[in-house]
This record gives sequence, structure tokens and C-alpha cells, in this order.
Amino acid sequence: MASHTHQGTTSSALTRLNAHAAHLLGIPPDGYAHLLGMAPEHLNDDLCRPPAMTSIRIAELATVHAPWSEVSLLLTQQSAVGSLGVWDYLITSAPTPLEGIRDAGTYLAAVVDTSTDDLRITEDGDRVTLSHLNRGDLAHEAACAVRACALGLYLRRLSEAAQRRLVPLRVSLAAEAPRRHDALIELFGTRDIEFGAAVSTLTFLTRDLTAPTPHAQPGLSAVLRRHADQTLATAVPLRDWLDLFRGALASVHDEAGVPALASVARRLAVSPRTLQRRLDEHGTTWSTEVETVRRDRVSRLLHSTDLSIEAIAARSGYADARALRRAVQRWYGTTPAALRRSPDRSGVASPA
Repeated sequence: MASHTHQGTTSSALTRLNAHAAHLLGIPPDGYAHLLGMAPEHLNDDLCRPPAMTSIRIAELATVHAPWSEVSLLLTQQSAVGSLGVWDYLITSAPTPLEGIRDAGTYLAAVVDTSTDDLRITEDGDRVTLSHLNRGDLAHEAACAVRACALGLYLRRLSEAAQRRLVPLRVSLAAEAPRRHDALIELFGTRDIEFGAAVSTLTFLTRDLTAPTPHAQPGLSAVLRRHADQTLATAVPLRDWLDLFRGALASVHDEAGVPALASVARRLAVSPRTLQRRLDEHGTTWSTEVETVRRDRVSRLLHSTDLSIEAIAARSGYADARALRRAVQRWYGTTPAALRRSPDRSGVASPA
């Protein structure tokens, strides 16, 4: 259950939301378009996980162009249901808003970096309090915007689940009071906002969050949780250039048995010579990386299919079964048949 946290990264959907807000604020793209994860093939791929620092940098640029309170309102206004993927529907499709926000807390990693952000839910009689903890390394104004936006998103999704505007009993923000409160009053629907709190919180009447969701469907939450698990399990974190390279190499290898250096270089928009130089800078080589991809693919095919050794050799770029057997012996000190009978070892360390 939500075991793949991908720390240090966020969803591409969250990065898209930040980039769209930056565009609306008129921030020149040359300030953020070069950041890791902003290439269209990554930004528009929901399986990619850009670095959290990409969203942080965009948030910092945004709060240079506009007050943090207005940035938080803009981000929330632009986050229509579905814009953050399955996480949105975990809240809006649950039997009750409270059950939905619990699922949202469990699967918070589907959106944000859970090494810096956390959602906690406390029930106390007729009150329910949502606490958002943010420990990210952001500039002060950007941190204020992120914390207010997080609460704004929770409130918007809970209201969408209930199909009516929910107004919190109390709003507390771990932020200094801005010069003007208009944007925050619009965001939260109340003037009762406490600033300078240790933790950002929203407090609701329990009955507001435990009333049945009007359009809930039996069993749908379980389906959405499985989908969230699958999304996290198959996500591709983009933490640095080497991650980008390995993603490109894997995709080319899936398309052809023998990946060509020139093909991967084209994917990364560099020359083959530059690609080899970058690999050297990262302490690896083309042949080592290809060997690792082949090894992982062979192990996966042996454990997940009934393909013959000859067929696996052909799919993995080996001349024949004999060449594959030699490779498996070198990697694991055993035969393909014995490896197939053993537990899955595809996660072992890369060969030297």
C-alpha cells in the first residue's frame, strides 16, 4: 500500500500545475523551462516524477512576481478535479469526504514529495482537523504559498466530494500575515484565519465530513487505491541526468533488441560523443549501462513469462541461446533454467 514514495520527486501533474500558474503570472519561460522534468516528453508523461526542486524553483519565481497569498489562490483555482490525477478522485469518489481525505493522506506520495510534506488527520469528538506539515527548503514567501495552497486544495476537493461549499471552523497557517487578506478569504471562505501557527491546519465539524458523498459508488475506492499503487510502482523518478539517460535507454531497448547509442543520443538531443562524455562524467559507460538493461530484462522475462531461452535471447539482443547462457553465468553464476526456478533477483546490484 503506497510503498513507493519516490522521495525527492513530485508528480508531473503538480509540475504542470506550477508551470501553468507561472505562465498565467507572465513569468518568462527562460527562468524555468530548462529545469529537469520540464521537457515536454517528461512534463506530459504522468509516469514521470520530476525533481521536487523543479516545482520549488517555479514557486519561488511565482512569489517574486505576485504576493504569496495570490499565488496560493491562483494555484488552487487552476487545480480542477482530475488535474492531479487519481489522487483527486480518491477524495471525491469515497463513501464520505472523511474516508476520501484519509486515502489522500495515505497516497500523498502520488502528488508530492513525502520526505518534506505530510498530511495528518485528527478526530476529536465533533471536530476533525487536517494538518499539513511542510519541511521543504523553500524561500520564505514560496513556503507560505505552498502551505496555503495545500490547505486550499484539501478544502476544494472536500467541497467537491460533498457537492457543496464547506467552510472550515478554523484555518491556521504556518505563515506570516500578508499585507492583504482578500485572496486568502476567497480561498478559505472565512475571515477567521490564524497566522504564525506552528503547523498549517483546517478544522471542520465532523458531521460535514462524515455525510455520505452524493455520487459515491460501492467498490470504486478500492479500484482507485489499486490504480494509485500501480501508478507509484511504475513511476519513473527524474532526479538527475543519469535518470533521464536510463529512461531513454530503457525505452529504446523496449523498441529494439539492440539499443543504438545514436538513437538514445537523439532522444536526449545530444550528439553520441557528448552522450559518451556525460556517461564518463557520471562514472559509467555505454556498455555497462546496456549490460545492466539487458540483465534486468532477461531476469524479468525469465520470471514473468514462459518464453523459451531462445526467444528471450532474441528479445534481449543476443545472437543465440548460448550467448545468453554465458551472460547469465557471468551475472549470477548459474544457468537461465536455474535462475527461472529461483526467486526474482532482478533487483540485485548492477554488475561491476
